[in-house]
Amino acid sequence: MASDLPPHWLHPRDIAEARAAQAEMAARLVAEDDLPARIARLGGADVSNTRFDPAKRVHAALVTLDAASDAPLATATETRRADFPYVPGYLGFREVPALLACWARLTVRPDVILVDGQGMAHPRGLGLACHLGVVLGVPTIGVAKSLLVGEGTPGPEPGDMAPLMWKGHRIGTALRTRRAANPLYVSVGHRVSLATAVAIVLGATRGRRVPAPIRAAHAAANAARLGE
Repeated sequence: MASDLPPHWLHPRDIAEARAAQAEMAARLVAEDDLPARIARLGGADVSNTRFDPAKRVHAALVTLDAASDAPLATATETRRADFPYVPGYLGFREVPALLACWARLTVRPDVILVDGQGMAHPRGLGLACHLGVVLGVPTIGVAKSLLVGEGTPGPEPGDMAPLMWKGHRIGTALRTRRAANPLYVSVGHRVSLATAVAIVLGATRGRRVPAPIRAAHAAANAARLGE
């Protein structure tokens, strides 16, 4: 993580400053592959919270798995009070600071992080996966379970996909990972092309709807919340 990040990229004073920060970070996004030739370690990122928690806590987790076997290599969690309100489209400002604390303690770093949330499939092109990727300077992929913006419906078979379109532009891929299951919405986070992002996500599902790194991060974040 760069030590000279503008303060409002993590802690904006209000929505106007947050919107400006998103525009600045979106201008830094790299939507092409900038990855190791061999992906040996996959990361997962997730955040658990209770929207109406009076303490306004977020419970974040980052995990690293062996890409070939899904064996866990490292896990880090962080529970802290969010200093930005719950506003759809701006959740990165609640969640990224806690994920950065996890990153600082993650003893084995992944080659790419699969983030439970949007990447460029976002009204301003900067979902949680992009926000985290730009701040850390690492490859990230947005893997969302529901749509924020856009339309796209893949066929029914695992591996079927359809362009995710919004305002005449492709912002991601709607991907069916398991028959009869709802699709995932994959989009570029940072330093990964869309085609590579889809291939990595599909390869990490192993017959399940959600990729293994995100399942592991989800479990770790929930454990942190329940153990608070």
